[in-house]
Amino acid sequence: MRKPSAMIIAAMLLFPTVSSATNGYWAHGYGPKSKSIAGACVAMAFGAMCTASNPGSLVLVGNRMEAGVSLFSPNRGFNADNNASPVGPPTGPASIPAGQYESSNQFFLIPHFAYNRTLNENTSFGITVGGNGGMNTEYDKAVFANFGNPMMPSTLATTPTGINLMQGFIGLPLSYKLNAQHSIGIAPIIAIQSFEAKGLQPFTSFSLHPESVTNNGQDMSYGGGVRIGWLGQITPQLNLGASYQTKLWMSKFDKYKGLFAEEGSFDIPPNYDLGFSYKFTPDFTLAFDYQRIEFKKIKTISNAADLVFMPGQTLLGTEQGLGFGWENMNIYKIGAQWEYTPDLSFRVGFSYANQVVPESQALFNVLAPAVVTQHYTFGFTKKLDAKNEISTAVLYAPKDSVHGTNLNTGPQTGDIYMDQWEIEIGWAMRF
Repeated sequence: MRKPSAMIIAAMLLFPTVSSATNGYWAHGYGPKSKSIAGACVAMAFGAMCTASNPGSLVLVGNRMEAGVSLFSPNRGFNADNNASPVGPPTGPASIPAGQYESSNQFFLIPHFAYNRTLNENTSFGITVGGNGGMNTEYDKAVFANFGNPMMPSTLATTPTGINLMQGFIGLPLSYKLNAQHSIGIAPIIAIQSFEAKGLQPFTSFSLHPESVTNNGQDMSYGGGVRIGWLGQITPQLNLGASYQTKLWMSKFDKYKGLFAEEGSFDIPPNYDLGFSYKFTPDFTLAFDYQRIEFKKIKTISNAADLVFMPGQTLLGTEQGLGFGWENMNIYKIGAQWEYTPDLSFRVGFSYANQVVPESQALFNVLAPAVVTQHYTFGFTKKLDAKNEISTAVLYAPKDSVHGTNLNTGPQTGDIYMDQWEIEIGWAMRF
């Protein structure tokens, strides 16, 4: 696959210090207005960043430029219980040294940018730059120290242990108004992602490409896909919206072709959104979205994480190689907007999702403990003058955890956990 130009790469790298892992490794919304109502904006048309959820809304928002940044703080880690088998390798199962392991790197800055230009009364074109998802863990201990073979120094785990996955996109949405009630949109997407893994040496002897499992520095992957959307103003009070994003087909991580299934494949899963918004009064609007992220269609993410490591087996890098064992995610979002005065609006939101990590898949997910299922959000928009406004969004995701066992660790149990908060501020200008 031909790589994007240097200018495109530079533009995308403006933002992804890390991407927010709020729904699996998916962002719960895009821009402060969307995030303040828990991402329930597929049937709303109040900003250019919402085109990341539904490009069909873009033609209704007018000429706008938006920019902002969030401070994202995930608290994540795992606990290894003190109930391992007294008989360890080579005649017994390996274990993780008992104790609590908390990842470092607690604060991340995540910028975003959007621009929309009305070409005529029925057509608009824009650009959206944002984060699609990601995950970061860094433990200051050799988590898999007991999995190495002392007779093979190359399999002894090093410190730190963890991964760093960052994903970002540039969307180029084109939106068209079919008539006074209905609009559609299409947004070609250019995506870029980077990945790095450390401390996974004990797994190299089980890999199709043992030299490409861990500690190879940062690797880049490029690709893209498309999102389509529709927004219908059914009545003066009721809007309906729907959008679908194809799989984003990505180039492989060559430096980690021995870690990921299909020799380094890490495509971005397809997803879709359905929703409505209803204006109960001129000042109060309620919105509801259903979102589905199809992680099961990406083998690196969905392949089983509880494969048994037996000498001579090849379990990494193959088509059915070790993954993270994630299920598909179904997310239900509800939000409300109150236009308190012509210059000040308040928003609140809540979302709930099913758990994507089954109990039997917890071991490998110490690298990606994306187990949060609930989000509480709040925010406001203040108009500064006829052209400029500022918006804020606050997210709190309470602690969630998954407790389980793994065939490779015998009777030892443990749990992975995460909670998070985020504050975002954005500026928008009409022109």
